[in-house]
Amino acid sequence: MNKNLSKILTLIAGLIGAIGFVFFIRVIMAGDDAIENDAAIQASIVSPFVLFAEVVLIATAIIAVIFSVVNLLKNPQVLKRSLIAVGVLIVFLVIAYSISSDAAVTDTVGKVLEDGEAGSVSKWVSTGINFSAILGIIGFGAFFIDFVRSLVK
Repeated sequence: MNKNLSKILTLIAGLIGAIGFVFFIRVIMAGDDAIENDAAIQASIVSPFVLFAEVVLIATAIIAVIFSVVNLLKNPQVLKRSLIAVGVLIVFLVIAYSISSDAAVTDTVGKVLEDGEAGSVSKWVSTGINFSAILGIIGFGAFFIDFVRSLVK
């Protein structure tokens, strides 16, 4: 990594840490009881801290996505494998959707649960469950195959 970029990133990380430390000190100085009971203290200490955390989270996510896309564009072979993997996941999602039910969600006695009526929401929830099960079975199968290979060696 470039030395200048490394210095800049170190300074940014230090600045983020220092801001977080200032918020930490403010919380300690105010005390738990005061923060829990006084809305004005909550608004002056907790709200800015939450906003700071959200900004750092969003910035981190955006930077991670940008660097991932740039890295994929720089390496066409990796991009090709990634697109194939995404395609396979889409195939599994289509399979999960096709085997999912859009029936109403009922309890053990057959009564429809609140907000569990039949329709597209029920279908997508069922799809998510089936998709997770398919991926879990594939993951367990890969683990088992790897385990058997390590025993054979």
